[in-house]
Amino acid sequence: MVARAVRFDHYGGIDVLNVVDVDPPVPGRGELLVRVKAAGINPGEAKIREGAMDALFPATFPSGEGSDLAGVVEQVGLDVTGFAVGDEVIGFTDNRASHSELVAVAAKNATRRPPGVSWEAAGALFVAGTTAYATVRAVSAKAGDTLVVAGAAGGVGSLTVQLGRLAGATVIGLASERNHHWLIEHGVIPINYGDGVAGRIRSAAAKVDALIDTAGGYVELGLELGVDPKRIDTIVDFQAGAKWGVKTDGTGAAASAGVLAELATLIDEGRLEVPIAHVYPLDRVRDAFAELAQGHTRGKIVLVP
Repeated sequence: MVARAVRFDHYGGIDVLNVVDVDPPVPGRGELLVRVKAAGINPGEAKIREGAMDALFPATFPSGEGSDLAGVVEQVGLDVTGFAVGDEVIGFTDNRASHSELVAVAAKNATRRPPGVSWEAAGALFVAGTTAYATVRAVSAKAGDTLVVAGAAGGVGSLTVQLGRLAGATVIGLASERNHHWLIEHGVIPINYGDGVAGRIRSAAAKVDALIDTAGGYVELGLELGVDPKRIDTIVDFQAGAKWGVKTDGTGAAASAGVLAELATLIDEGRLEVPIAHVYPLDRVRDAFAELAQGHTRGKIVLVP
């Protein structure tokens, strides 16, 4: 038996990505073998493949890619409790392996898929969902606050604005005009990017208590608006984080099956939406990353093996 999986054998653009036959993984102690139904793609994966993060996250070639996944358990490894063959799960892998038909996943990194969570939303949930969760927690968003979110309609931003609203905050979302209707539908005040954005924000809110930068380049805006640096979080601009003493909490601050389960429950209850921009078959992984590279995607792009 073989499994189809994305591989690249050197750094480069989307043309280095190939879908090849590989030996199926064997679940080790504490692991599940999952047949993937859906797997999200993320900007960090493109940066790793391009070699832009080689100093922090070097690739060993041939390399796989992907962390987000949802699927059905095919095998259960030794010492695994709480899961059985046939269980539908949401999870993640730290081994750059989810863009594949079969993935070995640590059981501690998986949770059951509630019936009201589509495969596409489940497969796209980990990176964007846990990052959004971490950012809202980092800035301590709460009732009575006004929270500004830059990149409010992207993969992370679209979830961040919703979680900010669930925390009780008034949320202002910076986004292109084509996404304003979606933001309004989700209780968010939309504001255009570009020159004069600080003035437009001040016109919409008497004060700003917190700012989350999911796009990069907005830390200084938060400072200009008088936000306490301890209530600014950026998931992109780490240099600004170091310079101004703002937070840089992202996926790593909330990467757990417990957070995944909490987010999945919100989706199942109809209180959180994972917008799906496009779904591609695994064989079109290059097209998926080409769309991601264009930017301004509303929500998530998903691969389906």
